[in-house]
Amino acid sequence: QVQLVESGGGLVQTGGSLRLSCAASGRAFSNYGMGWFRQAPGKARQFVAAISGSGRSTYYADSVKGRFTISRDNAKSTVYLQMNSLKPEDTAVYYCASPKAAFTTIMVLTTEDRYDYWGQGTQVTVSS
Repeated sequence: QVQLVESGGGLVQTGGSLRLSCAASGRAFSNYGMGWFRQAPGKARQFVAAISGSGRSTYYADSVKGRFTISRDNAKSTVYLQMNSLKPEDTAVYYCASPKAAFTTIMVLTTEDRYDYWGQGTQVTVSS
């Protein structure tokens, strides 16, 4: 049973930073890419970032590129999302996700239908 547990959310001021963590268990972590998504109230869930199993490749939504960095520590089975220069529009529940298939190209990991396991989410609130 795959479990993903996000942490690190909170309330920050505009321009501030947070680092989200997602601890995974139940599968061969390094064989799978990972993704971060977010969902604001009344909005559809949106892709944020993805990382390959090795950590060598990353991909970002245009809205966060240059501000957010996805990384992973396979020894700890943990993926991170470093969020800098936060804006109010970044306010959302952030979810990490593990895809259905191992050894996929990172480029397929941009839509939620590619994922079968999701964390419980962690709230990020950015105030002005």
